[in-house]
Amino acid sequence: MSVWDILMNYHIAFLNGLAVTLQMCAIIWGSGLIIGSALGLAGVRFRFWVGLPSRLISFLLGGIPLLVFLFWLHYPAQAVFNVVIDPFYTAAFTFSLVNIFGVAGIVREALIDFPREYLIAAKVTGLTRGQTIFKIQLPLILRQILPTVLLLQVGMLHTTLFASLISVEEIFRVAQRINAQIYRPVEIYTALGVFFVAVCLPVNGLAFWLKRRFTRNISEH
Repeated sequence: MSVWDILMNYHIAFLNGLAVTLQMCAIIWGSGLIIGSALGLAGVRFRFWVGLPSRLISFLLGGIPLLVFLFWLHYPAQAVFNVVIDPFYTAAFTFSLVNIFGVAGIVREALIDFPREYLIAAKVTGLTRGQTIFKIQLPLILRQILPTVLLLQVGMLHTTLFASLISVEEIFRVAQRINAQIYRPVEIYTALGVFFVAVCLPVNGLAFWLKRRFTRNISEH
């Protein structure tokens, strides 16, 4: 049975798994980009009340293996609070939390490193605060952080594979179930690899192009 035969015979199962993966990614990416950006901005504006705790949480999350954190939230935490939560939401929350603080760190560092000379020049030329933000700060900061943020989102897509370990019916768990039925690991996981290459390669290429095309040290004179 070839890769094509497997895709044709089990395309409904693969599509269902893909739908779950994409739903999870929508939550992870959306929360990470929106909440993470807001948290990064607040961390610069309120360095003691927001910035410091945000850095501390990022440091703690960086020291805990993601899989351990996921299992802890799925088993011990729910037992302690005597609740049962759908594994999909547990996984989405776990990965979203990591993405939020990852994006926040990128945004916060970009804002902190933004050269003050640009702001002084904008003030001298008579630009308002809003014009300075939208015409100078925002475009330059986006050029700096976009490649890194895109690569982070690709990494978060990869982490959704861990959700299969707590019984989330995403695409990797579907592939495992199909392999248990027909035992064609080479063909099945090749098909899975092709899917991730098709999704991630264009994003990686875009991030690389943006980095080469736009990213530079904005403190250069």
